[in-house]
Amino acid sequence: MSSIADQVAGPPVAGAAEEAAAPAKAGAFSLPAIHERELRLDLFRGLALWLIYIDHLPPSLLTWLTIRNYGFSDATEIFIFISGYTAAFVYGRAMLEHGFVVATARILRRAWQIYVAHVFLFTIFLAEISYVATSFENPLYSEEMGIMDFLKQPDVTIVQALLLRFRPVNMDVLPLYIVLMLFLPLILWLMRRSADLTLGLSVLLYAATWEFDLYLSAYPNGFWAFNPFAWQLLFVFGAWCAQGGAQRMSRILASPVTLWISIAYLLFAFFVTLTWYVPQFGHLMPKRLEQWMYPISKTDLDVLRFAHFLALAAVTVRFLPKDWPGLKSPWLKPLILCGQHSLEIFCLGVFLAFAGHFILAEFSGGTGLHFVISISGILVMSAAAWLFSWYKHSADKSGSKAKPTGGNADLAGGGA
Repeated sequence: MSSIADQVAGPPVAGAAEEAAAPAKAGAFSLPAIHERELRLDLFRGLALWLIYIDHLPPSLLTWLTIRNYGFSDATEIFIFISGYTAAFVYGRAMLEHGFVVATARILRRAWQIYVAHVFLFTIFLAEISYVATSFENPLYSEEMGIMDFLKQPDVTIVQALLLRFRPVNMDVLPLYIVLMLFLPLILWLMRRSADLTLGLSVLLYAATWEFDLYLSAYPNGFWAFNPFAWQLLFVFGAWCAQGGAQRMSRILASPVTLWISIAYLLFAFFVTLTWYVPQFGHLMPKRLEQWMYPISKTDLDVLRFAHFLALAAVTVRFLPKDWPGLKSPWLKPLILCGQHSLEIFCLGVFLAFAGHFILAEFSGGTGLHFVISISGILVMSAAAWLFSWYKHSADKSGSKAKPTGGNADLAGGGA
């Protein structure tokens, strides 16, 4: 059984011989070794993708299995945290070994890949919705999925979509990811000087977002569903953990006090969410507590949501070590493969969610049909992830055997 420090920090620090022998300093810019894969990152990012897909379907029996019904946070927090962790894991190494300019170029290339995927997803998703709305003579699909403005002013709307200001329903995560990746060079540069100071600056920006109502506007009105000024805190926290922050927290995470505080908070969050679905329990909530808590904003990453994610993470690393034998189980292989191809599977999940939404709206099958659609979507995502993995391994075998000189996103638990 690995220690708590090993569980939260991932693989050991690697580098030049003299760097490996030198004692780690608090706040130092350190990186995990590239020879060992952190399968927990793959597992939980794959789980987040499955949960996001199910949450995008109309509510039914299976949606009660997603974590958003039992606490304040949901799969989005998992996805953004792991994205920050893996991005720092991969590109932090490139910055350490090859310098700021090379690392920045690689980060911008990755951000461009995500942007192209977003534009491709927008185009195909738009065509899918328009085809269904026209073929079945039901304009409610266009209105419900948020593309009515495109149908009215396609020229203006396309420009706004390219600027990430216009997005149909369920397409808010990738624009947030793109913006966070664009700021990653600055984040890693600051972390080379002081990881703790960088995290502190992130907390200050988060506080300023709430104090001064900072946000990015959306088209045709409103604001981004995921405010980058607030959600950057989770992304930076993930990067901070990858740069040795989790290892420095090992004593805190190993403490029984931390464990019981986390469990108590998770139980409190569960009770609060229970009052949302069982009105009879509503009178048990003190009015002053309700006035202080509500609304629990997802857009601005409410502190209660962030704390709920931290509690979940603390309990997870306590009971799920990185050497857990179950990570090698064939039953978890589909989840792990989906996590290793997160960008492709996320895009596929958006298509499948609308297809499932359409089938459920046109054909009344009740809970049984919803269950079939949910499971079928997960099976399609898993099959696609297996195909991507098979193709990648085949290409690796037939291609060059030269050792890569930069960080490998695949070793970081999926594409960073």
